[in-house]
Amino acid sequence: CLKKLVTKGDLDEFQYLEINGMKLTEPRQAYVQILKQINGQSLTWEQAYQSLEKRFTKSTGSRPMTLLLVDELDLLCNKRQDVVYNLLDWPAKQNAQLVVMTIANTMDLPERVLMGRVTSRLGLTRLTFQPYNHKQLQEIVTTRLKDSDAFRSEAIQLVARKVAAVSGDARRALDICRRATEIAESNGNKSVSMQDVNEALTEMIASAKVQAIKHCSEMEKVFLQAVCAEISRTGVEETSFQSVFKQFEALCSFEGVKTPNISQTLDICGRLSANRLLLCEHSRSDIMQRILLNVSADDIHFALQSIKV
Repeated sequence: CLKKLVTKGDLDEFQYLEINGMKLTEPRQAYVQILKQINGQSLTWEQAYQSLEKRFTKSTGSRPMTLLLVDELDLLCNKRQDVVYNLLDWPAKQNAQLVVMTIANTMDLPERVLMGRVTSRLGLTRLTFQPYNHKQLQEIVTTRLKDSDAFRSEAIQLVARKVAAVSGDARRALDICRRATEIAESNGNKSVSMQDVNEALTEMIASAKVQAIKHCSEMEKVFLQAVCAEISRTGVEETSFQSVFKQFEALCSFEGVKTPNISQTLDICGRLSANRLLLCEHSRSDIMQRILLNVSADDIHFALQSIKV
């Protein structure tokens, strides 16, 4: 919408930047990614920070406004919270020409996680995005399936109502539609019926793996979420305990619970391996051991979506 306003001449030109906390190896890499989008330079985080500090705090002549979108802000919240503080403090500088918009996965992130000096830098405008209701989900699914007449309208409505009652997650609704389609095809049906949808739902709820995850301890559930987060960040299915532990610390901090120490967390990892929810490197049990999920990320999401630490 803003780009259209620029094209029409109703808004001045601006530079758009975006970073995603999930895709950063550690919070201070945010400086590196921001600077790279601005001028193409790849520097160390210290050098990138100094360059950005100079750009946003000192007068360097006329330049267009910069709009920075920070997604997954909660993953940038380290113990010092210096990265989040700087990102939110720069727009307040006289010569910054910077607007920062942030997205987080919880409505009360400022109150729950951020320090006072950081929250003081936040603007007063907060938009809360509620989970999709069944009508919105029905519209999303219908739009995605517009090129197919395989789904009966009542089947789509059932998917939308079931998912809206649990999580409101559009991805979950589409997953159920995908599985219902597979069931219909295996039964030789040309269209997906409510019976196919119910069978798909029953499979997901009754899955042995989903039930096993639900019966894990709270810290084991958080560790599984950390493995998912690390795999999502890297795009690689195999990861290491050391990498997962960083995500584990961030999730514990985010939830306001004390992070178990390395030895305790290795025990958590070992129990998940013993229960075959994780596949761990048998030749070693230290922080460098390799880890693979032995369940799908969907199974974890479905089992834990209503779980709070």
